[in-house]
Amino acid sequence: MARGVIGLSVIQRAFSLSSHVIRCVDAFRERITGEAENLVADFFPKKLLELDSFLKEPILNVADLKEIHSEINIKVPDPIILNNSHDGVDVQNSRKRKMEDGLDDDNYGPKVFAMPGGMIKSNGQLVDLIERVKPEIRTLIEKCNTVKMWVQLLIPRIEDGNNFGVSIQEETVAELRTVEGEAASYLDQISRYYITRAKLVSKITKYPHVEDYQRTVTEIDEKEYISLKIIVSELRNQYVTLHDMILKNIEKIKRPRSSNNEALY
Repeated sequence: MARGVIGLSVIQRAFSLSSHVIRCVDAFRERITGEAENLVADFFPKKLLELDSFLKEPILNVADLKEIHSEINIKVPDPIILNNSHDGVDVQNSRKRKMEDGLDDDNYGPKVFAMPGGMIKSNGQLVDLIERVKPEIRTLIEKCNTVKMWVQLLIPRIEDGNNFGVSIQEETVAELRTVEGEAASYLDQISRYYITRAKLVSKITKYPHVEDYQRTVTEIDEKEYISLKIIVSELRNQYVTLHDMILKNIEKIKRPRSSNNEALY
């Protein structure tokens, strides 16, 4: 508390801040400190054990990836038989109509007005798994942000020499920032999966006679399942790493300098 009061007193003299603002800022510092210390000491160990148990659940240990496949029931239309005597004329007229309508060969295909079975569903098993993983990603991002703010507030003012402890604080902040960025990339990966799969399913509805499109969807689903398991494993590992790193350097993080130099907020 003394360190924060002295630092805030310096700012109060420099910027003529009101006592109310100083008290609010001091209360914020105390709240962040309490939350961050609780996260490191209690929340991180519990969360890594929780994620470790999650990795052992049957949903993440499917032996045969065919179990997570999702059938796409799109009927292949009957072939259209053309009269040979008019094939050339029909093709020419068809191309002429496409040019007049502003369409090209790449966009040309059977028009899809509605699906006989209604909406084409996503892969239900992967959706359920994603809905369990996403909150874990968001939690890691939020908790890392709190701990990062706490360490940043402990960094003292810039001085010559005696900065070994400060370098440890800066490395800790950098590690927390890296974990935040990696966790955010996991959310981007999930969004890309949905977009990629949607485009492939759209291709299947337009070209149901092309088997490779349907096989590609199953490959995308299998890849996403493996990626989700890796994400959960990485989340667990990041909690372990952060907990270990901060505890090993807790003295230098809280007191970066051996002298009585005070931190400036």
